[in-house]
Amino acid sequence: MIVVHHLNNSRSQRVLWLLEELGIEYDIKFYERDQKTMLAPASLRQVHPLGKSPVITDAAVTVAIIEYIVESYGNGQLIPKSGTPERLRYTYWLHYAEGSAMPPLVMNLIFNRFGAGDSRANDAFITPQIKLHFDYIEAELGKSTWFVGEEFTAADIQMSFPLELVAMQAELIESRPKIKQFIERIHARPAYERALERGGKYNYANSV
Repeated sequence: MIVVHHLNNSRSQRVLWLLEELGIEYDIKFYERDQKTMLAPASLRQVHPLGKSPVITDAAVTVAIIEYIVESYGNGQLIPKSGTPERLRYTYWLHYAEGSAMPPLVMNLIFNRFGAGDSRANDAFITPQIKLHFDYIEAELGKSTWFVGEEFTAADIQMSFPLELVAMQAELIESRPKIKQFIERIHARPAYERALERGGKYNYANSV
């Protein structure tokens, strides 16, 4: 059985949600962030050398990617057919979430929390990058209900975390109604609600 090594208020909430959408049985091992540093506990390094979440164990496999779950357990659910334009968009958004959308958000979080450097880097790079990316996402969500089209896919689950982070900032979300509507749609999904019940408190569940 899959075991989700679940860190509070982290990306691993997406894994719980995905498993609920697919109707897959799983167990959870809970980990709590250090209250001062907000980092994961050292015990996660016993699961994976980086000590990061999300990570799952499945028999002898230790892995932290949505593709593994969808391809191993999905039976064609939540993923477009291979060779279609939708599959290309699916792959794009699946990797865009962490590769493009998250880096400026993480930098902004670090600068705000630890006061790293002065405000020039924030004003000259981080803030403009956040605006650029989320204006782009807003425009893309204006084209279809979900990121790949009219069908909900695992790419929507992957994109949820950066959008929930942005939604915590009223000045960013109020001017982007399509993103706000997307978040409202995902929060209303029964599988999302079940994942909250299993995973416990998640600060971003009421972000809009």
